Amino acid sequence: MKITKFYCLFSVLIWVCLPMKAAGRYLTLKSPNGRLEVAIRTEGQLSYAVKHNGRVLLDESPVGLVLEDRALGENVKVSRVKERSLVKENIVAPHYRCPSFDVTYNELDLKLKGNYGIIFRAYDEGIAYRFYTSAKAPLIIKDEIVRMNFPENYDTYMSYSTVKPGGDQYVMAFQNIYTQAKVKGCNVESIAFLPMTVDCGNGLKMTLLESDLENYPGMFIKGDGKSCSLQGTFAKYPTALKSFPPRAMKRVVERADYMAKTKGTRSYPWRIWAVTEKDTDMPVNNLVYALASPNRIGDCSWVKTGKVAWDWWNDWGIYNVDFKAGINMDTYKYYIDFAADNRIEFVVLDEGWYNPGKGDMLTVIPELDLEELVRYGKSKGVDLILWTVFNVLDDQLEEACRKYSEMGINGFKVDFLDRDDQTAVEMAYRIAEMTAKYKLTLDLHGFYKPTGLNRTYPNIINYEAVFGMEEMKWSSVKKDMMEYDVTMPYIRMMAGPVDYTPGAMRNASKKDFKDIYYNPMSQGTRCHQLAAYVVHDSPLTMLADNPTIYKREQECTDFIVSIPNKGIMETRVLQGKMGEFIVTARKVGDNWYIGGMTDWNARTITLDFDFLDEGSYEVTLFKDGANADKQAEDYRKEIFTVAKDSKKVIRMASGGGFAMSVVRK
Repeated sequence: MKITKFYCLFSVLIWVCLPMKAAGRYLTLKSPNGRLEVAIRTEGQLSYAVKHNGRVLLDESPVGLVLEDRALGENVKVSRVKERSLVKENIVAPHYRCPSFDVTYNELDLKLKGNYGIIFRAYDEGIAYRFYTSAKAPLIIKDEIVRMNFPENYDTYMSYSTVKPGGDQYVMAFQNIYTQAKVKGCNVESIAFLPMTVDCGNGLKMTLLESDLENYPGMFIKGDGKSCSLQGTFAKYPTALKSFPPRAMKRVVERADYMAKTKGTRSYPWRIWAVTEKDTDMPVNNLVYALASPNRIGDCSWVKTGKVAWDWWNDWGIYNVDFKAGINMDTYKYYIDFAADNRIEFVVLDEGWYNPGKGDMLTVIPELDLEELVRYGKSKGVDLILWTVFNVLDDQLEEACRKYSEMGINGFKVDFLDRDDQTAVEMAYRIAEMTAKYKLTLDLHGFYKPTGLNRTYPNIINYEAVFGMEEMKWSSVKKDMMEYDVTMPYIRMMAGPVDYTPGAMRNASKKDFKDIYYNPMSQGTRCHQLAAYVVHDSPLTMLADNPTIYKREQECTDFIVSIPNKGIMETRVLQGKMGEFIVTARKVGDNWYIGGMTDWNARTITLDFDFLDEGSYEVTLFKDGANADKQAEDYRKEIFTVAKDSKKVIRMASGGGFAMSVVRK
């Protein structure tokens, strides 16, 4: 407690003494609107502190890079200060939550003695910094100093590694629910992956993210359980990998005592604190995308997004057919027919189209004639996506890309990277570049959180790194999916889109939910599932359930397919509170699509249509039925007319939601 008081008092003294730019050993940088300020210590240990509207959010926190022979950031001496004010950029954002957006920032570039420097930027939406080095010889990075000292014992929201203490916690799928705890109460035996949110009270939140992660490991977070401090930690550089069954996945079996080896002259990843004054600003914060390297593939008009009929979640479980369902021609032609009949753009061939144990994706199993499936799909306007394992694709990279591009495959769903050490990140960039060369798209599963790679390579059209619907095949109700569903959009979606794979047509209340592998169900109501198609940023969106059931539930299927996930002109979060509920609206053309979700607490909202333009609109609303609290599949469809002065009261059941289209008449 004494340490915390000292930090807080010291920060107050800094802010009181500092003018706009400099005072002794400190420089300050303000956001364009003046609400955010960063104080940078420029003598002794390099550090920074942050305040918002005069309130200290982050006490003086050291940063640095530890090399083999010295530590960058110790005993700093500034050789040059370069300032840029009110820099305005228009960011073109294909397949994003909006087609483009503007950012404005102020910047300080501090060149420091020792052939390195650091850049700070202050946006109205947050602050960011990155190191750069200017050495002739390659560098070994032993460690990076990232320590975050808070003036209070804030609440935090973290997703921890799913590997138990004692194992390699840096190797996992980046999929877990959020744990809420005080800074001092963080799980000291586990590390957490980004993004991480800190609740500073009074609606103010800080979310830690990173962007432009290239040739470098991703950051994790850990606490000590004693102080109001957290620190960054990084996977060490892999020096040996070994292939393991059942998918010929290569896993790290040996690591070096350093985290990166890199060129001497380069820039390092951006460290970002997104600062939001209200929760509804969180899902639409654009800093990760804005700070990533721009498009490297040029024209990306060939990149196709849309919806996908998916086989794996429903375990190829079609029925009422006269053939044996499975990984065979009859089954996939059935999926293609279903997709064509419902205007679904893609079918994915998930695990099993090649023998995963052999690790050879150039050889298709004898039960499938892949060229015939491609031809059949294209004759019906349906493209195919192929599942594979990261290292399997990487081992056969150009040959596989050439073969399947020439065959007419649209792209790959790549799975089981399960790490973000330097060599894993390098593999991701290598695959992104090669697939773009052959005009193939990528859906990244078993992958680390988004770091803006979809801006650099716009052929990346979705990411997993989310505790999605697949978890319902083996998780009990103790994994509170309803709370996660109204927390994840506020935290995880700040980093980028999510391949959550929604669309369950078997829906269950909290008391009735069971984890069933072959015939899985969702927690929560049918309308909660429908809302996901609006709430989620998802340029490539699965219909996870069984085509047989979708045909039986044609009214819901038609509505899902009618909700666009491309051509989005604007995204707004109309109402919400992190961990409780969310209401999201997306504009496509003259029309709007609105989705709402709640946790296990039923709630009633009043939806104000004041965001509409003048004129009359026809609304199609799917809402929880009167008995949805017990019978989660119960819903009601309403059609009515609204204008911009209209309001609508909507009740969401326990674990419920709603979805609507608002179409201009």
